Amino acid sequence: MVKPLSNLPAPHIDDTEAIRHWLDSLDAYYSADERAALTRAGAVLEHCRGEPRPDTGETPIRHGLATADILAQLRMDHETLMAALLKGCLTESGGELTETTLLADFGANLARMVADLARIEQLATVEAVIAAKDQPQQEENLRRLLLGIAEDVRVVLVVLAERVHLMRAIKDLEPERRTKIARDTQRVYAPLANRLGIWQIKWELEDLALRYLQPDEYRRIAGLLAERREEREAYIAAVITILREKFAELGIAAEISGRPKHIYSIWKKMQRKSVDIAEIFDLRAVRILVDSVADCYAALGIVHGLWRHIPKEFDDYIATPKGNFYQSLHTAVEGPAGKALEVQIRTHAMHQHAEFGVAAHWAYKEAKGHDAEFQRRVVWMRQWLETKNTDSGATERLEQFKAEFEPAHIYVLTPHSKVVELPKGATPLDFAYAIHSAIGNRCRGAKVNERIVPLNYTLHSGDTVEILTQKNATPSRDWLSPHHGYLITHRARNRVRQWFKQQDFDQHLQEGRGLLDRELARLGITDKPLLDQIAERFNFKRGDDVLAAIGRGDLPVGQVARQIGEPKHEDAREHEPEIKPRLTKSHSHPTNTGSDVVIAGVDDLMTRLAPCCKPVPNDPIIGFVTRGRGVTVHRRDCTNIRHLSAEERARLIDVQWAERTASSSMGRYPVDLLVVAGDRKGLLRDVSAIFADADVDVIGVETHSEKSTDTASMRFTVEVADQTQLERLIIKLQQLPDIHQVRRFH
Repeated sequence: MVKPLSNLPAPHIDDTEAIRHWLDSLDAYYSADERAALTRAGAVLEHCRGEPRPDTGETPIRHGLATADILAQLRMDHETLMAALLKGCLTESGGELTETTLLADFGANLARMVADLARIEQLATVEAVIAAKDQPQQEENLRRLLLGIAEDVRVVLVVLAERVHLMRAIKDLEPERRTKIARDTQRVYAPLANRLGIWQIKWELEDLALRYLQPDEYRRIAGLLAERREEREAYIAAVITILREKFAELGIAAEISGRPKHIYSIWKKMQRKSVDIAEIFDLRAVRILVDSVADCYAALGIVHGLWRHIPKEFDDYIATPKGNFYQSLHTAVEGPAGKALEVQIRTHAMHQHAEFGVAAHWAYKEAKGHDAEFQRRVVWMRQWLETKNTDSGATERLEQFKAEFEPAHIYVLTPHSKVVELPKGATPLDFAYAIHSAIGNRCRGAKVNERIVPLNYTLHSGDTVEILTQKNATPSRDWLSPHHGYLITHRARNRVRQWFKQQDFDQHLQEGRGLLDRELARLGITDKPLLDQIAERFNFKRGDDVLAAIGRGDLPVGQVARQIGEPKHEDAREHEPEIKPRLTKSHSHPTNTGSDVVIAGVDDLMTRLAPCCKPVPNDPIIGFVTRGRGVTVHRRDCTNIRHLSAEERARLIDVQWAERTASSSMGRYPVDLLVVAGDRKGLLRDVSAIFADADVDVIGVETHSEKSTDTASMRFTVEVADQTQLERLIIKLQQLPDIHQVRRFH
């Protein structure tokens, strides 16, 4: 726990004298140049006159000094202390200090840190009432928001130091307000300190939060502890001395550290295990780091040789690692004076994994589901904080961090302080669709930090976004254009596409209904269409989907009509009126020559399927008598057939598909399919999966991506058994996300 402040003057001393007193009290850890820079920051702080802090009643000067003093005890660098001093003095314009003057007087690093701190100060983030159902996610997003705004990890240190000072100063607040601050501390700030490995701040925040949230439990545990924390620290220091001497005597290199367990941790363990404090054996604990696994077991022997082992208090997580691959030896002994002492023994590699790998508490318990890039960024922060005082290149590594670990996401706020995660570069329109599709569809403007901005404005972490809507507003097709930059998230783009698809659906529905009604009238079918039943035969969910497919031209209206009833008059057969084939004399039954196509009245005439339109069984077809190559069979709607000259039309001949029995072999017919879709990752994989599920072979593929419209055009040549299989295949493809069009090509 961070020790109580000792470098600040008494409250009755005026603020100017308090600044001088604090500067004079800084120890020799800071060089003469660093102390001179802090003095310059103190001179600026003297002119910082603002309203008292709402929760503590302090002036900005006293608050800045208290925060900086906590950071000085943590041995943070002088720039971090200066940022804490100057944070409350920054104003946007016309004040004593601006970002421009900061840049000129103190440099880019400090100017950026103070600006980030000012942005965090303006947020009402943790004052929001978080709904119980999304509380864990919102708390996690609040932590991510703080890390996202802070381009420099030291900014987070200042925020956490401020929270420590606040928790120390709220004991006289009204209970409701004090409880709210303590709960935010326990849920947001203490886990953040844990994630960054700042144990002194974590322990004090947790203990103070417990003191205000569970005062009776706090006092009970504090009373049960037979010694004060300072006494336990002195006890552990004596244990470490004994161990170091013994290890040196035996020639085993070991790094030994220790810590007394804080009150919150004791309380949590008592709650988790349902035990009394007498059964908690790690109130005092030491950790031993060695070079090899063999040294781990040798160290265990030394510990057990020095002090008596407590029965049943030994775990070998080296031989049997935990589920998160954590490895260590845990034992409990009766240490000096017969007091229980926990000892953890592990190699340096095991310790690195436990602190920074997936075995780390924050990664394993708090951060399940986090993206790997975010976890890597936090691990880097922790490592920098651990080595900042021993690494001569710490400053250069911090600059490297800023360049290499630019956040991939941003965290913005609704007007009600709910945090929303978006990819970097997101716009207010992306934000609107992230909240709800209806808000996005009706969006007509946006305010960011209470200022009107364009819908393609780039948002930043910490922005508060308000969406302006109109009741009758609708999406614009310009939103889908990548050149305008309105949308960058797939979710938002898909919602806009779905909206237009729904509008097109309604239009196609009406067109399909009209086409079907006219076709039924033409065929003389008076049966009532039971479209919901027919939908299942075509692999649709409901009858309206069938009508829309007819309206789009994806489903032949005649094929649906035949499913409803039998034609009532003779001329009801579907035909192409512009194509009038010459009919040859017919037998009473077609002659089947073994081919898939039967020519009325003619035996043993060679036929072949036209490569231009690639007919398949059950397609309406017609034959064209060629010179020397028999009859070429085309689809009736083939472009080449429709554009025949009058002389060539005389060579058309009526043909039909041969009857196929159950015992006849099932042939395969090539068909060209055109698929137009929104360009996205995994599109080709999803289409290929449909082909595989349908047992359809793909024998040719051509793809093209159009960046200007963000669409992909794919032409497939596939082999199908008949028209029924082809129709089912088209229907399944149309049901994929982001599909704009599926049709036969040519």
